[in-house]
Amino acid sequence: MTQRGRATGSTGRPRGGGGPRGGDLAARRDRLRAVIEPVVADVGYDLEDLTVSRAGRRHVVRVIVDADGGIDLDAVADVSRAVSKALDAAEEAGGDIVAGEYQLEVSSPGVDRPLTLPRHWRRNVGRLVKVTVRGAAAAPGQRGEQPAGDRQLTGRVVAADDDSVQLETDDGRTDWTYAQLGPGRVQVEFTRPGEPDEFDDADDTDDTDESDDFDDEDDVEDEER
Repeated sequence: MTQRGRATGSTGRPRGGGGPRGGDLAARRDRLRAVIEPVVADVGYDLEDLTVSRAGRRHVVRVIVDADGGIDLDAVADVSRAVSKALDAAEEAGGDIVAGEYQLEVSSPGVDRPLTLPRHWRRNVGRLVKVTVRGAAAAPGQRGEQPAGDRQLTGRVVAADDDSVQLETDDGRTDWTYAQLGPGRVQVEFTRPGEPDEFDDADDTDDTDESDDFDDEDDVEDEER
């Protein structure tokens, strides 16, 4: 699904021996990434994040995946099955991937995920984003002294490529290199530009219904006369 929602699939996998085998969580995460990342890429998605945490005697493996155009629940389920199968194969081959019982959770990024890579910005073209301009960098073509320190900028993503992103603000459109910007944050909007207003549509529908009712009442009065 798109950056407006969150799709999640989880799979519980019991494993023998719940002892503290396999080193710390950081090393375990590295082993998991080595197995999971190629699988996610093979099915056509990007591995955005991978975390491992403990929940009692169980480990929770969370995998965040995304793609151009977003990812829906069916795709999440496909990725979850592929990753689970790869982890099973890795452990059967003698690898100590996750010690003990674990739960696998595969999901799409939520709107609160920071925009840190060019593909994140590209996938959010058209959205309103708040971002920190590092060192109060001047906008391209802008002259004069800028105040010291970082500053916040809010604008709509117009375009993005591998080198820079174009934002439209109240001051117009400007291009920024990714080195000039911190992580971006998508701002939630109830109605985005270019989208129909559901309330306006509802009002139009109600007006039409009321007019029809009045016409019907007039017809009844004419018949009674």
